[in-house]
Amino acid sequence: MDGMVDGRGQALVQTARQVLPGGSLGNMDGDAIIQRGKAGRVWDMEGREYVDLLLGSGPMLVGHAHPEVTAAAHEQIALGTTFFANNEHSIRLAEAIVDAVPCAEQVRYTSSGTEADSYAMRLARAFRRRDKILKFEGGYHGMSDYAMMSLWPAKPGNFPLASIDSAGIPANTRDNVLVAPYNDLQAVQDLIRANHDELAGVIVEPMQRLVSPVAGFLQGLREITAQYGIPLIFDEVVTGFRLAYGGGQTYYGVTPDLCTMGKVIGGGFPLAAVAGRADIMAHFDRAIVGEAGFTPQIGTLSGNPVAAAAGLATLAVLRQPGAYERIFANGNAIRTGLEKALRDAGFAVQVPGEPPMFDALFTANPVQDYRSTLAADAVLSKRFNALVRERGVFKSAGKIYISLAHDEVDIAQAIEAFTGAAQALRASLP
Repeated sequence: MDGMVDGRGQALVQTARQVLPGGSLGNMDGDAIIQRGKAGRVWDMEGREYVDLLLGSGPMLVGHAHPEVTAAAHEQIALGTTFFANNEHSIRLAEAIVDAVPCAEQVRYTSSGTEADSYAMRLARAFRRRDKILKFEGGYHGMSDYAMMSLWPAKPGNFPLASIDSAGIPANTRDNVLVAPYNDLQAVQDLIRANHDELAGVIVEPMQRLVSPVAGFLQGLREITAQYGIPLIFDEVVTGFRLAYGGGQTYYGVTPDLCTMGKVIGGGFPLAAVAGRADIMAHFDRAIVGEAGFTPQIGTLSGNPVAAAAGLATLAVLRQPGAYERIFANGNAIRTGLEKALRDAGFAVQVPGEPPMFDALFTANPVQDYRSTLAADAVLSKRFNALVRERGVFKSAGKIYISLAHDEVDIAQAIEAFTGAAQALRASLP
């Protein structure tokens, strides 16, 4: 029966080890198989119930199986799941994105954030007729060759030289990527001034993973790129519609030229998008830019009606009065409880991020860029996360996501789990 402990989960774990590389989908360890979710909780196949602070790595901002989102998806599924051609829901969703997101004048869909980021960089290269992209060390922009430059270098090199962080990437890819330290405005200004004539664009997460921008950093980045006519791309796959209804660019008050979005806009279905200035987006339109400037973009499921319907319903929920106030209140409560639990147990920690997403790093040092995250004790973090899981809270190794659906009971259980895990971790140490 559903929810009963019967060993099916462990049997599937063994099967996964035979049929999936590494026994997983590549996202997390394959030691847990999630069967269902509702609101702010998930259940695995062994019947264990968890407060969900993973949220599918972020898409379920309004909670699992939200009745309005589920109804919208079911209604469209009964009418057909994909058509390849235009459909009403995708057009209406694009209209909603243009209305909400400051930089968005036009929208083009993909099925994943990796695709969206890859196309955004390609658009910048087409627009500027240059090849080089400047990104920030530790910045996550999906799994394309360009994005895998200096994503998680174990031994960071000298700026602006990129490191290749995956097998299978051509060595010459690094020749077209410059790398800068996040939150160091002087360093990035110097790089742009020295290389502006070769740069096609600059791509940045407005909030890089867990690290918030220091005062003036994004504004200064906007000014220097505008000075040289270099497209500024905000990767908002994570921050889009999460930090505010208009995304990170609304939250931080800085408008880029292009942005990418994913996760929230698909309501739990595969959907992402590139949006931005019409003159740059025009490179998707052969009739405007001609053959030499045309950037083809085709995706079988891009903008499919089920995902678009779910996305529209999700945005409607987020427009309801008090939605973001509740998300931030939930996040502040859980974040405060997490930090208190660890500090009360005697650990030096930092909890970088914003209320809708954050995590604890075991370090006494301030965290303001990728290299400062390397000072954190990864072993302690792994042990703490395992202890938290044992106490009924499901989270990733590196980020806590907060949902509109988390309630007082979820919050209290999460804080209790953090407290117990912190105490158990302290007791286990010499």
